[in-house]
Formats: sequence, C-alpha cells, structure tokens
Amino acid sequence: MEPAGKLLPRASGPTAARGLSARAHWRTPPPTGVRSRGGARATGASPRAPWAGHASKWRRAQRHGRRLPGRIVQAGQARKKRQARALPFRLPRARSGRAVALKRVTENHGNRTPGVDQILGQTPEKKAAAVAALRPREYPPHPVKRGYMPQSAGRKRALSIPPLKARARQALPLLALAPIADTTADPNSSGFRQRRSAADALSQGYGDLAKTTAAQGILAGDIRACFDELSPEGMLAHIPMERGTRGKWLKAGDVEHGGWQPTETGAPQGGIISPALGNLTLEGLEHPLKEKFAPTQRSGKQPQVHLVRYADACLITRRTRELLGEEVKPVVARFRAERGLELSPTKTRLTHRTEGVDLLGTHIRKYDGKLVRNPSRKSVKQVRKKITTGLTRNRHAGVEKLVGRLNPLLTGWANYPRPWRSKETLQRVDHEITRKVGCGAQRNHPTKSGGWLTPKYFSARAPRSGESGPTRTQADGKKQTIWLAKAPATPMRRPVKIRPAANPSDPAWETYCEARAGQQLAEDLQGRRQVGQLWREQQGRCPMCAQQLTTATGWTLQHLHGRVKGGTAGRANLVLLPPNCHRQVHSRNITVVKPRPVKRALAKA
Repeated sequence: MEPAGKLLPRASGPTAARGLSARAHWRTPPPTGVRSRGGARATGASPRAPWAGHASKWRRAQRHGRRLPGRIVQAGQARKKRQARALPFRLPRARSGRAVALKRVTENHGNRTPGVDQILGQTPEKKAAAVAALRPREYPPHPVKRGYMPQSAGRKRALSIPPLKARARQALPLLALAPIADTTADPNSSGFRQRRSAADALSQGYGDLAKTTAAQGILAGDIRACFDELSPEGMLAHIPMERGTRGKWLKAGDVEHGGWQPTETGAPQGGIISPALGNLTLEGLEHPLKEKFAPTQRSGKQPQVHLVRYADACLITRRTRELLGEEVKPVVARFRAERGLELSPTKTRLTHRTEGVDLLGTHIRKYDGKLVRNPSRKSVKQVRKKITTGLTRNRHAGVEKLVGRLNPLLTGWANYPRPWRSKETLQRVDHEITRKVGCGAQRNHPTKSGGWLTPKYFSARAPRSGESGPTRTQADGKKQTIWLAKAPATPMRRPVKIRPAANPSDPAWETYCEARAGQQLAEDLQGRRQVGQLWREQQGRCPMCAQQLTTATGWTLQHLHGRVKGGTAGRANLVLLPPNCHRQVHSRNITVVKPRPVKRALAKA
C-alpha cells in the first residue's frame, strides 16, 4: 500500500523568521564520527557570525535544507494555502538554504565553467563571501554566455552559461520549486524530475502497449525548439515565484562574440533552474486529456487515453490512429499553444503499434503478437560513428590507451538497453569493433603474423577463454589484465518503475526513495567490490555530514591513517566522503572515525 499523504507532526519547535530554529538548532552536539586532532572539538560558526567556508556546519545545513521542503509538501497536501505560499519564500532566505544552494552549484560537473564575468568560487573564502552576499531580493540581472552544442543532422542547440552568482541565486528558489514541481506533476511525467529517469518512461510506455487490450494507435509528439520558444507569459502564469525575479532572469539577455543581445522569448537553456521552469510550464496535459476522454461503461471503465511524457517528448495512445489525429492531437496542440509552443512537424508522427515507434533512443514495435524493444537505428548509428572516431584518433596508440577510450563508450551504451535483451544488435556492434580493431592491428604491425597479433589484441575480446590478455602495472606494483568490454556480455536487469505518487521531498516517501536510490547505486557499483562494501558499511551516507552518497554527489576515498604515515590501502583504513567533506578533513585537520559496519553488510556485498 502506498503511504498516504497526511500531515506529519513536526520534529522541532517553531521556526524563526530566518527559516531556522535559531537556538535549538545551533546548540545541538557535534556529529558522531568526527573529532579534531589534538583533542579539541571541531567548532563551526555561530548563528550570528559570518559564514566561514570549510568551518561551516554542513550537516545541520543539510538537515534544515531537507526539512523545509517536506513542510512545503505537507502544507500542499493538507490544503493549507497560506502556509504553502509562505514557506517557499522562507526557504531561500534561510542561511542554511543559501549554503546548500551555493554548495550545489560549486560542486556539480559545471563548477569549472565560468560565465561572462570569468569568476569561479573554488576556495573556501570565495564560498563564504558568496553565501554572505546571497540575498533573494537583491538580484541584478546577469547576462548569460551563449554557446552551441552539436546535434544530429549538423544542427546546433543554443546553450546558455550563467555566471556563478546567477547560478547560486537560481539555486535558491529551486530548493522550493523542486518539491512543488513533484507535487503538482503529472503521474507519468519523468523528465527533469528528482529520482526519475528515462527507464521509468520506457517502462510505462511498454506497459501501455504490451497488453492484449491495449490501444493500437500511437501519437509520438515532440516540441519544436522547446526552451527557445517558451512564452514568458506562459511561464509566469504557471510558476509560483516572485514575478520580479522571474522577469529579470528571462530578460537578462545573452553575450555572444563580445556583443549583448536581448532575450524576447524562451528560457536560457543551461541554467540550474531551467529544467524546473520548463517542467512546470509543460505539466498539466494529462488533466485535460482525462477530462475529455474519461472512462465510460463501454470502455469497461478503463482509461481511453494513456500519456507518457519525458521532458518535451510525449507518447499518447488511443484506440485508433484516426481518433488520435482527429480528437487527441488538437487538444495537445491547443495546450502547447497556450505556452507559446508548437509540435515539431518532422518529429511528430501518427503510427500503429505494428509499425513501431521511436522513444528515447528505443524502437518499440509489435512482432507476431509480441511487443519487442530494441535500440533505435539512430542510436546504433551514433555509437558506430563514435567508435569509428575513437579508433581513428587512437590509430597509433597502444592497447592500453585504446581500451581505456573504448570501454567507457561500450559499457555506457550497452547498459542503456540492459532492461531488454537486444543481443542481435549488440552482437553486430561487437563484430564491427572486432573487425575494425583487427584492421588497425594489421596496419600498425604489417610484418607480424596472426599468432603474434591474437594474444596482443584479440585475447582481450574473450575474457572467459582462459587466454592471457595484455597487462599494465598499477601504482602499487601489481599487474592488471586489460579486457576490452564485450557489449553482448552485459547482464540483463529489468528496472522497477517508480511509483507515480512517489515524492522525494515528502517525508512519507523518504524511506522508499532512499531505498530505491541505494538499490540503483548498488547495481551501478557492480564490479567495484571495495567501493560497494564501503558504501554498505556507511549505509550510503557520509559519516561527517550525513549526506546521502549518490553518483550525483560523488565521493572520494579517504584514508583514516595516511599512506605516508604507514597506513594501508585496505578497506579497514578507508571511508567514502563527498568532495566538500574531503576538503574539510584536510583543511581543518579533522580525524574521521570509521562508522560501525551494518549487520550482514559484508555478507550482502
């Protein structure tokens, strides 16, 4: 049974005007598992003192950053409209919210890409000054730096890179917008949402088409230039934010080749808040469809229309394709037009499930009464092109470098169709790699025989054959065998679709979402035995700040006793820390205590 969205009792007293329970919050004891060397307790900043960079109490900031979004969700579920409108304005003004927002923009993958001001906040002093300067109302507009990302068919997608200050100020309201977006979202919407992925959208689409009584007609729709054509009036009407702040973001303009250009329409694609703004604007299509095509007695009280949406792509099913074109498509076009958008004529098509449809790089089609999923021709063509480019650029490289370049590409592409067995497609790609590697080996060694080339190159193609492949020496002096990954050897694992009502910001769903995230990370860590065991020992959390360790947060292996001081490289001397806590350990000279292993954790590993 799914947990009910009831109002839960608060775990703390009244919240102060700044969004913190000021006295009780800052008098809590230091986190267990952390102590400073020399016997002195690691102290942080007082509630009235300036924010002190590495001395900041991230554990408490993370706790308050999680508590207020939960209260926003509970207020919305309890229909407390006044409280639901007040809490989103309180979170960005809390100092813990400002700290979490700055930490998010300075520790993601784009933290080393500057904007038009060429400023980066990498040092603790710069971060402390940025937290103190973050004020939601004091927001001067900052133009974004315009760039372009290559796409298929020679096209380019415009990309906007805001300055660091603008990213931090955008991350502040995002803390409040994320729980609102998850609460008001369509049940089968997966793109740009927390804890959801393309696998959830593909599972829902497959389930809608696999039944024997499923609809036969399919409408695969895509929006033409979604972010570039978004109407500012449509976004302002559907996004619960301060109108002045939203207008400044949308009208800040962009800088390209040293010249400033005004922004008339659209949202800057590349900012941290852009996906949430686009998602809130596109939500709500399922409601008018269910109203117009409500279940009837003739349909057996079953839904007449099924909708699956991922970002700006959607999949709608109906009894016949004629009904889709005459009844459903006008409703979708009218809904998009209210937001200044239109369906792409080249990407939108009406089809039958026996003819097949492409969705998120996957071709879904019914063959002989059975619904089959395979990688689309476009995705196979793209991976072949990447493999050819990688082999051409590393034509004269050694085996180690060649395998190091190809393995991430092969494993990443083969893991995407892992839920369904596409063995024939994977074998064709693998055969092409073998042929091209063989041609490259003969070109690099024209005087060598096949008996010499086979153990040097092709034994790495069959790790179960018992032959010894090429080896390399690691930092500790041990020999490591290099295997070129085999795409057909990827194990088949069917994902479990997330429940439609699941909300990561809702305290009632917190246990479910964390267990699901832990299961997904455990699957991703297959083959990395040491990291998986350490992650289970720590229950998936940092021993310093109690933050959940995921692929988005990242982690670093920290030695409890330094290697230069005689420490070993074994699991007993290692812990996993996020990047910020790892920097605190070295800057503040903190000793990390290894958490007690969970019961049977090592047995599960």
